Amino acid sequence: MPLRLPDRLPAIELLKKENIFVMDASRAHAQDIRPLRLVILNLMPLKITTETDLIRLLSNTPLQIDISFMKLKSHTPKNTPIEHMMMFYKDFETLRKEKFDGMIITGAPVEQMPFEEVSYWNEMKEIFVWARTHVTSTLYICWAAQAGLYYHYGVPKYALEKKKFGIFKQHLSAGPAVAAHTLPIFRGFDDEFSMPHSRHTEVRRADILDNPALSLLAEGSESGVSVVMARGGREFFITGHLEYAPDTLDKEYRRDLGKRDDVEMPVNYYRYNNPNERPLVTWRAHANLFFSNWINYYVYQETPYNIEEIE
Repeated sequence: MPLRLPDRLPAIELLKKENIFVMDASRAHAQDIRPLRLVILNLMPLKITTETDLIRLLSNTPLQIDISFMKLKSHTPKNTPIEHMMMFYKDFETLRKEKFDGMIITGAPVEQMPFEEVSYWNEMKEIFVWARTHVTSTLYICWAAQAGLYYHYGVPKYALEKKKFGIFKQHLSAGPAVAAHTLPIFRGFDDEFSMPHSRHTEVRRADILDNPALSLLAEGSESGVSVVMARGGREFFITGHLEYAPDTLDKEYRRDLGKRDDVEMPVNYYRYNNPNERPLVTWRAHANLFFSNWINYYVYQETPYNIEEIE
């Protein structure tokens, strides 16, 4: 699809090598259509990697999407060049008067801290409130999913005995509130699908089911809650990482190996469960389908043509 990206964004050249069609802003201005406006609040340490992962998935639709990147004024990233942040990212304060058809809020490496102790928690709360009146549909990923569920619905997070790390089978919920397979977000899905997880905390199904405002859509027997919906699809909470590239868990595993004594090999990930073999990618197709369904059914078909009418 013709994704409209800032000129010279590194992801453009990286994805062109994968034969994925993206379009810089200069070329997109020549097209006389109203593109969807999508904003990404990227809280992950390796910004360029996360940008590329998300753009790769957002490219699988015929719609033109104008992507903006949001950053926090209350937090300075340590692992991304300041020149990159200044060139491609805007503070929330700069963007807060604008409206967007869709928003993605990524995970963050702060999940073991109480939410209130995160240095940028107050700014996150402002963004959560803002998104409800300035965005048609918001996708919360990993820590952001836990944070959004906690702030909006009082759902607590719980520490795991050991890190949930690897590829886990998920199945669609059959109720009691909603039959997930009937929803457009899962159109084309199989009965089971795989999802990467990398986290030290969890939300529990009992807390989700106890809240009538929330719908549990997918879960895994080993990984627990994976997809939750609220407000008829204006909010989705994903506890795993469908956006991960094939080698992401491998890089994380090798980064931590030898630095801590609790590092275990990601499960269901390497061929023959051998870390000397290549990862076996089992989630790519459903990841593309999930993001395409979200963009089509919950953003494009729900957002008003006059973007200022979002409320």
